[in-house]
Amino acid sequence: MNLSSCTNWLCMTKKTEKPANSTTDFTPPVLTSGPGPSPGSSSSCDDIVPPSKNCYRLVMLGSAKVGKTCLVQRFLGGKFQDNYTPTIEDFHRKLYRIRGEIFQLDILDTSGNHPFPAMRRLSFLTGDLFVIVFSMDSRETFEEALRLREQILETKFSAGGTSNSGGLTRKKNLPRVPMVLAGNKCDKEMKTVAPEEAKSYCAGQECCAFIETSAKKNHQVDDVFYELFLIANLPLEMAPNHHKRVSASFGSPCPLPPPAPSHHSKKYTLSVKRRLSDACGVVTPNVRRPSIRTDLMIMRAKTCSVGDNNGNGNNSVLNWKSFEYHCILQ
Repeated sequence: MNLSSCTNWLCMTKKTEKPANSTTDFTPPVLTSGPGPSPGSSSSCDDIVPPSKNCYRLVMLGSAKVGKTCLVQRFLGGKFQDNYTPTIEDFHRKLYRIRGEIFQLDILDTSGNHPFPAMRRLSFLTGDLFVIVFSMDSRETFEEALRLREQILETKFSAGGTSNSGGLTRKKNLPRVPMVLAGNKCDKEMKTVAPEEAKSYCAGQECCAFIETSAKKNHQVDDVFYELFLIANLPLEMAPNHHKRVSASFGSPCPLPPPAPSHHSKKYTLSVKRRLSDACGVVTPNVRRPSIRTDLMIMRAKTCSVGDNNGNGNNSVLNWKSFEYHCILQ
């Protein structure tokens, strides 16, 4: 693997030179699905490939049985399932067209039991946005949520090459990571966590907000993601109720509709401003979880970028996006 030649999030094989005794020079590309641009199936779909700077990964964290998967289901399709099925790890992808630009949001729904500590650390390092879920009727899950936030910051801080700094310097160099603490199951009568306590904690933290929510009642689920995108300076049209939802069939090469109609009907000539501000989003039905190799390369790219930013005194959110690479699978 040649990491020095990395220039793009899309991983593909390079054409190999034709052997002297060979009569063909065809080498099929090998594509992997990662948190970079989604590969198009044909040239007609080139306009739906997002640039690397518009690709983000959202990681859902929290204890078991707090409702992480239910919040993801509400976010993606407005659905809710009352029966509980333990999550090992689920991966989802949503594509947006917002003001003429393509955005890609990958969602990693993690296990509450964290059976693989190395995988959890990898999710910390490859994540850009985090929703940490706890249950309002369980004090233990709230304390676990606070520990998870500290672990995320510590992991990213250490990976940035500034772990030897201490005291005040360490506090100044902590990475700016957008997070939302979601107090789920607020519809429960018996609450052991006071909303004021969670709000007070988040008020003293940078890039952290608290939202009291209920996936079952669909209460303030939209606010969880709206607040997260607001903290991360992402387009607010990415929130569930701020864009038109488009359904895609399995195997469709172009999940998003064409950016403009083939013929200018009356409704498209009424307001140019409205046409440019229209936003739509679609959940890709045939996405696959990126490989561990891809995640490791993403982690390398982000940690190197974080280290450079700390050295230059620049600690803005999502600055690693300027570090793009093209990886070769051999």
